[in-house]
Amino acid sequence: MDAVVTLTDTSAAMRRIIANVEAVIAGKNEAVEAAVVCLFAGGNLLLEGVPGVGKTMLARSLAISIGGTFHRVQATPDLLPSDITGVTIYDQDLHEFRFVPGPVFANVVLVDEINRTTPRTQSSLLEPMEERQATVDGIPHPLPDPFFLIATENPIEHHGTYPLPEGQLDRFTMSVRLDYPDPAAAREVVIRQMLRHPIEDLRPVLTAEGVSNLRAPVRTVHFADLLVDYAVRLVTATRGHVDVQLGASPRAALALTRCAQALAVSRGREFALPDDVKELAPSVLGHRLVLKGQRRLELDAGPRIIQETLAAVPVPLGIPEQA
Repeated sequence: MDAVVTLTDTSAAMRRIIANVEAVIAGKNEAVEAAVVCLFAGGNLLLEGVPGVGKTMLARSLAISIGGTFHRVQATPDLLPSDITGVTIYDQDLHEFRFVPGPVFANVVLVDEINRTTPRTQSSLLEPMEERQATVDGIPHPLPDPFFLIATENPIEHHGTYPLPEGQLDRFTMSVRLDYPDPAAAREVVIRQMLRHPIEDLRPVLTAEGVSNLRAPVRTVHFADLLVDYAVRLVTATRGHVDVQLGASPRAALALTRCAQALAVSRGREFALPDDVKELAPSVLGHRLVLKGQRRLELDAGPRIIQETLAAVPVPLGIPEQA
């Protein structure tokens, strides 16, 4: 009989993964925790930041930590959808057609500089991100479980880029910004890599199958009715903001609740709190907003608007701490 997996088991596993990744990524504690939360919430992650701040290394470290397969796709203007999903070829020896999987068939898939490839190729990721499968020549092929898509983009660079459409941004569960490290963290990075890169010594602390098993209890975290109402009110309020043309969707409300459940487990709790929702709201909702006028040109305008929304929507009182 299989052992029963508890929230305590999941919490301990999440903390092991976070500590393991932090052995490689210095000074990015919040980003590392957010990535692990997104993984256990069953989502997709968008990493934003200038070159050289550790976006690719974070994805690699996470893949190693969970003992999963890892594929990296370098997005370029000439990248084709089949370069991601795979192709069907005719096997001369077997005298039949067979499917050759593309790089999307891995536990952790990194699409580097996703905004450098064309909208047609970007759209080939929509089905894998939402339905965890890729359809090639009319035949659906299930992706590995777990499947975690991480995409990176440089929000400063606009030359030769193709902005992600709203529908695709909405499929990214969280968007996390990696900024330059402070001097202490930068010094730590240099010291760690003086002789060799720490990722060379990184070892798995879990298996991919273990992640799938340990993810299930996250959905059982107690989420009070009043807290559900609060999350929905936050999402609804984004649609009435004066600077917002298109607010967050119902999918965003679902993402916010699931991520708050995963964050609660990461913090060792069996119940979610308003603070979990408030902490995650900028990362879960900010990138989904379509802004008006000059605010579209402002860096981090979306998360700032979410902070304004958080200040305007009252926090519910009397939420029970457990079921």
